[in-house]
Amino acid sequence: MSKSFIEQVHYIRIPVKDLELSAQWYRDVLGLQLLNITEELSALKVNEGPFLLILVPTEDETFAHFTIDNEQEFSIGFTSPELSKFHQHLMDNQVKVEDIKEDNGHAFFHFYDPNGNKLQVHW
Repeated sequence: MSKSFIEQVHYIRIPVKDLELSAQWYRDVLGLQLLNITEELSALKVNEGPFLLILVPTEDETFAHFTIDNEQEFSIGFTSPELSKFHQHLMDNQVKVEDIKEDNGHAFFHFYDPNGNKLQVHW
């Protein structure tokens, strides 16, 4: 098969405990555009592109990350050209955030949403 039938990734679904609180956090702390919120989900837009984050309420103990050798590994990675400023912004908003790390000129850090979902941002 030389050409994929898939054009792009449209959205990723993230499990959350409190939909309204989570939608507000992603809007207010991460600066994403809140498109809608219903009882079943909340849709947030990432900048001008077609990519969406869909928050889905659940009472289950589940996350948008996974583990390898019992270590949490992120599934969702964001980019930010102002990595240090974003890191400080998250700390100022009492977000659980790890230190900025560098690997061969690639800087990144991990942080957690209010539901414990592990996320990464890099530049």
